[in-house]
Amino acid sequence: MTKKIVVVYSGGMDSYTVLHKAIATGAEVYAISFNYGQKHSKELLVAAKVCQQLGLVHKVVDIRMINELMVGSSLLAGGSEIPEGHYEGDNMKSTVVPNRNMILLSMAIAYAVSLEASQVFYGAHSGDHHIYPDCRPEFVQAMNAVSMIANYQSVEIIAPFLNDSKNDILAAGLAMGLDYKNTWTCYNGRDKACGKCGACNERLEAFAENDTVDPLEYEG
Repeated sequence: MTKKIVVVYSGGMDSYTVLHKAIATGAEVYAISFNYGQKHSKELLVAAKVCQQLGLVHKVVDIRMINELMVGSSLLAGGSEIPEGHYEGDNMKSTVVPNRNMILLSMAIAYAVSLEASQVFYGAHSGDHHIYPDCRPEFVQAMNAVSMIANYQSVEIIAPFLNDSKNDILAAGLAMGLDYKNTWTCYNGRDKACGKCGACNERLEAFAENDTVDPLEYEG
């Protein structure tokens, strides 16, 4: 049987690179995205377009109702303004969505079991470790341990860039010939990227470090 992989695919540059890394294994790849009420839901439109171009099965799961349980994040509709600056600033902690990756991974694991897929890929990386606890190695290791015993079928959680930076992720994608115009990173879901939020700052730094120009349009 052909190996199957489920990829948690947000539409951002990290998951876009992870998606292609999964495809490169030769496995049968299934993409799953989540509408959890994020202000930057534009990323879902980008994800859908990419999956259509690649001919991939793409599930978009609407879980906006859980926002009744996850109040307080500036990333969610109705939350405070998205903070500006770098991820190293404490103000960026307002973008944490409580338990987000545990919830999304749990649903991706269930989808993998139903497909008889052996792995779930997602895009945690070292640049997120400071702000997001659910992107840290100890979280991934613990979730993987649970995923291996939670069902009759074991599902392995793979975070291929767990110990790499955004710069490294971009370098890997550029080496694969990926076009990052097919991604959306900005936490503000406007027509153009703001260039000021933590996500934009980190993205722009990665392009600068790789001596290349970001193909996205930015405000101002």
